[in-house]
Parts: sequence; C-alpha cells; structure tokens
Amino acid sequence: MNETSRADDDISGIGTDPVAFGVFYQRHLEAVGRFVARRVDDPHLAADLTADVFLAVIESAAGYRPDRGSQIGWLYGVARNVIGDERRRAAQRLRVTGRLAGRRDLGPDDIARIEERIDAESAARRTHRALSELPEGTRTLVELVAVDGLTVTEAATVLGVSPVAARVRLHRARRLVRAVLARPVTTLAR
Repeated sequence: MNETSRADDDISGIGTDPVAFGVFYQRHLEAVGRFVARRVDDPHLAADLTADVFLAVIESAAGYRPDRGSQIGWLYGVARNVIGDERRRAAQRLRVTGRLAGRRDLGPDDIARIEERIDAESAARRTHRALSELPEGTRTLVELVAVDGLTVTEAATVLGVSPVAARVRLHRARRLVRAVLARPVTTLAR
C-alpha cells in the first residue's frame, strides 16, 4: 500500500475536519442509503437513520483503525449499530406510548427518492426476511458477506470474531440458507 492510499484510508480526522467529512460522506452516502433501505421500509425512518449513521461516524471516527478492516466494513458496523439502537428505541416507544413519534417532515422529492430506493431493495428485504430463521450472529455474517459485499475477514472484524470462526459459521449458514430458500415462497411470507 503506498503512502497516498494509506492517508486516504485514515479517516480518524473526519470528526474534526468538515472537508474530510464531506469527501467521506459523498463517497459513502449511496452505500449507506442502500444498507439502510434493505433493513427498513419507511422512507422517513430510512432518511433519519442514514443521517444518524453519519452523525455516529463523526462521533466515532477517531477510533477507526485501517489495520482492522476497510472503511466500508467499519461504516456498515456503525450503520448496523445505529439501526439496532433505533429498533430498540422504537420497541421501547411502542411499549411506553403505543405509537411512533418524532418524525421530521420530508418534501415530496425526498419521499419519492427514498421510496424508489426502498422499492429497489425489496428483493433484498425478502431475502433478509428469509434469513431471519438463522441465529442472529450467523444471519448477520451472511448479510455482511453476501448482501453488503464484505470479505469474510472484514465481516469477522465487524462482528468481533476471528476470521476462522467466521468461515466456519459461513459454511454452516450456507447450508441453512439453501434449505430456507428452497422452500416455496408462500412459507417465507410473514
């Protein structure tokens, strides 16, 4: 790796450098938007979560270490945590208030763009639902490798397991996924 690409990999300063953050944001906005749209089907929530991911990136950028994995692997890990946090908060709000609150207004163009993204990711959401029969850690590993395009090593880093353990889990998961996807479509509907 040459000195220029090593400098490009170091994003630890994006929390304090608006120009560096702008470059990082532009480079990864579409990928984060797709990642979120595969996991939620509400355009307001997708927009809010995408923004929350980048806020979390600003707060945690100083802790990024290029030697532990790629930017996109780290970014998907941040996005996964943001989505998980939101799901926990939403469940709590539903238990306490019985309804969702606090949505910000989006313009018609924003809604149309987010709905298009959500529609484009509908097949991925169906696959995501089919994968829900796998244990959570195994399901997440399969998603990171097969859906989000990370290497097994990068996915292992996101999940905090060794690459060897990730390979073993992935091998087992592939057998389970083939069995689940071989079922008739009607058994996958929820």
